[in-house]
Amino acid sequence: MRKAIYPILALGLLSACSVTVKDIPTPITLPPKFSATGQAKLFDKWWLAFNDTALNQLCEQALTGNFSLMAAFNRLDQAKAIAKKTGADLIPQVNGNVLASGVSTDSARNNDFALGLAASYELDLWGRIRSAVNAAKLDVNATEEDVFSAAISLTAEITTTWYQLVEQRQQLKLLDQQIEINRNNVTLIMVRFKGAQATAADVFQQQQLLESVIGSRYIVISSITVLENQLAVLTGKPPGTITVPIVDELPAVSPLPETGLTLDLMQRRPDIRKAYFTVQAADQRIASAIADRFPKLSLSVSVEGNSPDLQALLNNWLATVAGNLVLPIIDGRRRVAEVERNRAVSAEALNNYASSLLNAVQEVENALVQERQQRLLVTNLERQVQLARQASSMIRLRYINGAIDFLRVLSAVLSQQSLERSLLQAQVQLIEYRINLYRALAGKFPLADASTH
Repeated sequence: MRKAIYPILALGLLSACSVTVKDIPTPITLPPKFSATGQAKLFDKWWLAFNDTALNQLCEQALTGNFSLMAAFNRLDQAKAIAKKTGADLIPQVNGNVLASGVSTDSARNNDFALGLAASYELDLWGRIRSAVNAAKLDVNATEEDVFSAAISLTAEITTTWYQLVEQRQQLKLLDQQIEINRNNVTLIMVRFKGAQATAADVFQQQQLLESVIGSRYIVISSITVLENQLAVLTGKPPGTITVPIVDELPAVSPLPETGLTLDLMQRRPDIRKAYFTVQAADQRIASAIADRFPKLSLSVSVEGNSPDLQALLNNWLATVAGNLVLPIIDGRRRVAEVERNRAVSAEALNNYASSLLNAVQEVENALVQERQQRLLVTNLERQVQLARQASSMIRLRYINGAIDFLRVLSAVLSQQSLERSLLQAQVQLIEYRINLYRALAGKFPLADASTH
């Protein structure tokens, strides 16, 4: 019997090991390079390029405390458990049973002891089980890439929120300055009104402008609190329980990083790697579904012992070895339909892979052109602010000297203060475009399992 079983086991193992995971060619042709590149080094932890201690601290807190990231690690653990469960089919299953019973009468007691072991094993002749195991392992790889994608998204959200907060604090500082200027203007108009050199309408207009700036200040204070609460939640803390550093100056955007080749991007970005693993897993499931249409050969071995005497139980054994061949004949084309379904799933995965490649290149190119044009806009607004301040100063002097009416002064002040706020908004938008670029180019970085903290 052993001589008959060993060749079958060897054949099954040989067939199982012959299943390989195929490399998937790129479904589309991409340009070799991006439209622009720089010389600056691209950090794995890309936010370090801002050289911002407060930001670095927030990102590290989020990477160990954010609950959404913990949930991503939990999903990875689930995928690993599924892969272990699928791989168990490659190992023989052994079950044991023990029975002890006794019947007593007036004259005697009859005992019955039974001990048994049963083992079963399916020879993976066509690679059905091995293909399923490969697919489950590839699912683990894809889910792991999800974790890195989540970490990149989290740090990008932290960075964006942080600099929005810095910008709002800068807006608050600017509004306080504008309120002081407008109050001085109200005092000036009141003096001229008392001297019959200004009208009541001039006073009301300047007071209305002052109240408008004060109203904007209320909105900014609200936004600051909302952004601080958002940072707390992103770091895994309840709102109001963390101390956010007070920074009210936006950083200068560093030189453009080296964007590299599009091929580098494909090998670096977690979402693209996930899409690639998903295609490979779908291909393995096609192989498993096809193999499921072929005959299945299983071996079973059972050993049983039965005796009324516990000591004699170990000397009274009955061993049985059996082989079981199952050949699908009529199943209503269920297995054929499963193969067709898996082929459709594979085609979908391949199209999603192609879409991920195109989207990745688009995100990089969009960030490059947006940053380039935003830099020009910031420079333009800086010139406008400088000219508006010069014009406002000259118009105010001419008004004091009685050369022009107050409407010109009011118009100049409104234009200057609006441009000053727009400049701050443009500066933080430039930073956000750089964040988008870093995010589009980002790859894996060292990451501790947040679910264990």
